[in-house]
Amino acid sequence: MTGQERPDPLRVLVVEDEYFIADDISRALIRHGAEVIGPVPTLQEARTLMVSHSIDLAVLDINLRGELVYPLVAELSRRGVPVVFATGYDTAAIPADYGAIPAWSKPFDYNALADVLPGLRRA
Repeated sequence: MTGQERPDPLRVLVVEDEYFIADDISRALIRHGAEVIGPVPTLQEARTLMVSHSIDLAVLDINLRGELVYPLVAELSRRGVPVVFATGYDTAAIPADYGAIPAWSKPFDYNALADVLPGLRRA
């Protein structure tokens, strides 16, 4: 390596059921050099993408029109994929089992979110 090669882009799965929020997250990630997988609004669509794409990180809304995202977190964890919650929930409302997962409260600074994501890339 000559030191000038850029690392592969961070492949980030975005699961968010609010279109405009999903679009804002995706645009911020792309501006910061990430490759966005999705965004998708449902667990089923996320699972489909997980089969067909390599994922380095996931940004997940906790509540997808009444369907909680925690089963997807378990699947991602088994694959070694780090997760960040992007949620309207207060962090105190997140179950203790998921308390170690970084949580960004809506409304949030999309650029600040995108800036920290590369540090979460799995080894």
